[in-house]
Amino acid sequence: MNEYRVVNDYPDAPANVWRVLTDPTLIPLWTSTGQGGKPVGFAPVVGTHFQWIAKPVPGWGGIVECEVLEVREPSLLRYTWQGGETDDVTTVTYLLEPHGQGTRFTCEHTGFTGVGGFFMAKLLGSVRKKMLRVGLPSALKAISG
Repeated sequence: MNEYRVVNDYPDAPANVWRVLTDPTLIPLWTSTGQGGKPVGFAPVVGTHFQWIAKPVPGWGGIVECEVLEVREPSLLRYTWQGGETDDVTTVTYLLEPHGQGTRFTCEHTGFTGVGGFFMAKLLGSVRKKMLRVGLPSALKAISG
C-alpha cells in the first residue's frame, strides 16, 4: 500500500487552522497553490458526500468524490477520496494537535494500491506539500488580519 504523510507546524491556534481547513469559503485560499480544487457540498459532518472540483487535465476529469467519515472538531477530519470511477477509494486524514503556542498539522492520505497508486501518492503528496507549506500559511494570515 502506498501513502503520503505531511507534517507542518503553524504558529496559529488549532481552532484557526481547523477553520481554514474546513470552512468552504476559506479552503480555496490554500488549495489554490495546488490544482485549485474547491469543495462542493462539503461540511465537516459525518456522512456528508461532497466533491473536490479542480481544473480537468488529460486523463482526469477534475472531480474527486468524497464522503466525510469522522469529525472531532478541532482535532480530526477523515474523509474518503476517489479521483475516478476505477480509482482506489482512499482515505485522507487531517490531525491537529496543540504544539507549543501553535498547531502541529498532520495530513495523511492512505489506501493507494499498485503501481498506479504509487505514482498517484507521489503526485498528490507533492501537490499537498506545496499547499500546506505555501497556501495554508497565507490563508491563516488572511483570516488573522
